[in-house]
Amino acid sequence: MAAGPKVKISRALGIALTPKAARVMERRSFPPGQHGLARKKSPSTYKMQLLEKQRLKAMYDVPEVQLRAYYERATHSHESTGTALLALLETRADAALYRMGFARTIYAARQYVAHGHFSINGRRINTASHPIKVGDVISVNEKSKAHPQIVDALTHSGSIVVPEYYEVNKVKMEGRLLAKPLRDQIPVKLNEQHIVEYYSR
Repeated sequence: MAAGPKVKISRALGIALTPKAARVMERRSFPPGQHGLARKKSPSTYKMQLLEKQRLKAMYDVPEVQLRAYYERATHSHESTGTALLALLETRADAALYRMGFARTIYAARQYVAHGHFSINGRRINTASHPIKVGDVISVNEKSKAHPQIVDALTHSGSIVVPEYYEVNKVKMEGRLLAKPLRDQIPVKLNEQHIVEYYSR
């Protein structure tokens, strides 16, 4: 059975983007391809910066133009640019749903939003990049509460650690952003300073 593109991308970037990729990478943590085990161990500074940027893009499934726009917004923040960038990405509607356990992957979360299964403060949304503000409630629409994949994700979300800036009510099928994410609370393992350096070249 073919591993699939998400698995190949995960192995190339060194991060598990889906549960399936995580299972495969437990057995094959090296990059894909004939020379995966023999690749150079010490990449250049530029390659390190590029790799971290590519990882961030893949983690949040955002195109380059959108990621650069988030970076530009982050440069005007009063906090560090890297932290502000992660906070902007982390409070997108699709990322929020993924972190809360309403979807098994961020790709699924994006699809659910696009199909109109969720609302923010009672207003239906269909844009994955819709920003979540402190105090906002994101909820499953009444007609979508029996959606099998959403129900399955919530049912199996017991092992998911919801970041402390979010709270989830599984009975009501809704969640709330309690506070702006702090860097040490965001479950993203990468060096965001490399990304800042990449874009500020």
